[in-house]
Amino acid sequence: MTTPAATRPYDVLLVEDDIADAMLIQDALTDRGARNLTQVADGVQALEYLRDPNHSRPDLIVLDLNMPRMNGREFLAIVKEDADLRSIPVVVLTTSSAPDDVSGAYQHHANAYVTKPVNLEQFEQAVRSIDTFYLDVAAKPSRP
Repeated sequence: MTTPAATRPYDVLLVEDDIADAMLIQDALTDRGARNLTQVADGVQALEYLRDPNHSRPDLIVLDLNMPRMNGREFLAIVKEDADLRSIPVVVLTTSSAPDDVSGAYQHHANAYVTKPVNLEQFEQAVRSIDTFYLDVAAKPSRP
């Protein structure tokens, strides 16, 4: 089954500290329509990027949970409490399938939670699910 690529290019902020995972995610999302994909290694760098007026606002944030300095849980809580940032969709893409991590992410208003798979085929399916999520969000009319 092939999921269609995005109908318009979209900008992604990838918050991921594992270089190998980041490269796979970047390649997969770029192949599926992401145009400007910026990767940072932790929540501190992500907040600096988002709050810098010289950077464009991403259409989507893809977030790992387990990172140094500021982990994904802390970052998500801050972003979703910030009136200027809370409307950016956040997809958690992480190795953890622990119920506390899943429920905690949704309690902090993550838009989707995807567990990182261990093989390439499952990984590609996970990326398609992120892309499908984005297509669904992008297709909805914006609120006034």
